[in-house]
Amino acid sequence: MELVVAIAVAAVVSLLAWPTMRAAMTKTKMTRTMNNAREFYLAGFHMATDGAAKSDANAAWPGDYSSSRLADYCGKLVQNNYLKATELERILSALGANCTVTSTGGAASKVTLAGDSALKIYRVKGADPSNTIFSASANYVYDTPLRQAAIPFGDTGFVVVRKSGDAGLYRPAQATPAGFDNNAGRFQAEMGALPGAEKGSVTPGDGAMALTGPESELLPTRILRR
Repeated sequence: MELVVAIAVAAVVSLLAWPTMRAAMTKTKMTRTMNNAREFYLAGFHMATDGAAKSDANAAWPGDYSSSRLADYCGKLVQNNYLKATELERILSALGANCTVTSTGGAASKVTLAGDSALKIYRVKGADPSNTIFSASANYVYDTPLRQAAIPFGDTGFVVVRKSGDAGLYRPAQATPAGFDNNAGRFQAEMGALPGAEKGSVTPGDGAMALTGPESELLPTRILRR
């Protein structure tokens, strides 16, 4: 009888503690994705600054290339030796989002992406201000409430890295200006602005500002496996 009572008590405690435990595990995974996003950003930052110093148009910010494909930008990072294909595969994968990266190697290395990217890279240009969003977790669509079905983190939160290098984990309420007292200027300053956006001007959706990747346009509706 005492054993039955002990098991019942343990079950109740586990049930009550589960939401907290799940939140902690999700935050750990989000932090890992944020660190991966920062690693990707640093590679892009160093390539762009080195390109500017050498007047090399082959080394630039994502939006300064004519291509809008994530694979092509990743190819530039690999060609210029700022990231390896194996590093990209780790960086672009997360909870429910497995991205496969293949590279032909060499100075003209072509990168191919397959599966789902956990990160969304924006078409940031050298002329954009420091609060411009460089990347975000793929479950986030600009100025749009999070969706439970979106990978990698559903509606539990999202990651953003700005052109300045600042990175953060954000709560669901902060996905729109409503989380910043409906102040569009504050939303842009504290969370981030889309490339090319006017100050104080916020429009829902990424528009054409995100690089297209493997199934990137379908990511918000993919099923999140918890």
